[in-house]
Amino acid sequence: MPDGTSCSSEEAVTMELHLSSTLRLNNGVEIPRLGLGVFRAPRGEETRQAVSQALAMGYRHIDTARIYGNERDVGAAVRDSGISRKEIFVTTKLWNDDQGYESTLRACERSLKELGLEYVDLYLEHWPVSGRRLDSWRAMETLLADGKCRAIGVSNFQENHLEELLRHAKVVPAVNQVEFSPFLYQVELQRYCEGHGIAVEAYSPLTKGQRLGDSTLVKVAQRHSRTPAQVLIRWCLQRGLIVIPKSVRKERIHENADVYGFELSTEEMQVLDGLNEDLRTSWDPTDVP
Repeated sequence: MPDGTSCSSEEAVTMELHLSSTLRLNNGVEIPRLGLGVFRAPRGEETRQAVSQALAMGYRHIDTARIYGNERDVGAAVRDSGISRKEIFVTTKLWNDDQGYESTLRACERSLKELGLEYVDLYLEHWPVSGRRLDSWRAMETLLADGKCRAIGVSNFQENHLEELLRHAKVVPAVNQVEFSPFLYQVELQRYCEGHGIAVEAYSPLTKGQRLGDSTLVKVAQRHSRTPAQVLIRWCLQRGLIVIPKSVRKERIHENADVYGFELSTEEMQVLDGLNEDLRTSWDPTDVP
């Protein structure tokens, strides 16, 4: 993979981007900027085919989770791809019911067994579970030291959750994976993460389809002869995010990767920033104590 890049939420990224572009995490590990998410992708052949097709198209980043129930299918597709394991970045996540020190260690072992892999590239706390997330993080640090994962991070953590974690952590999270799009532009959270060396990864960047017909978004897409989905992904990339759009359809997986032949102008980025309406299409972690 090429050298990773770092970038700021304060201005759009204007360097040349491509499907193999990476971002260097705070421990030196490089993560592909664009990945395939498999949230709620059905178990079995459909997920295997989606991951296989994505890898064949040039994707090198696959994001799954224990709660998705498809780790086995993701792992099979990775192993059967013929691509060196070192070239594929695999993320999975610790589910809420498994949080706690010893249970986190066991959960990671179960995920590795399901995936059929010796390690994952990124292991995330899926949710800031009250009363258990700090013990879970200690276990994540142990897993990192033992080589079960190359990087550790969190998901759905807001600033208060991160502040608590950073007061106790020996290892700063490499990634915070949160819902992020122009319609949920969490710029303050992104700035906070950047200030502490934590990369932000966007899930549900396409708003689960809820805002693909927005007139402003459609106009920007038409100007570039692109789809609204491609504009949303490109916005994420130019805002310095890692982004993992989900699909199991071959044509959509291809469309989501075809975001490198155009660039959004500074004015277009600002227009898209202005679409923010705090739209959450998934869980809302704001009030989790």
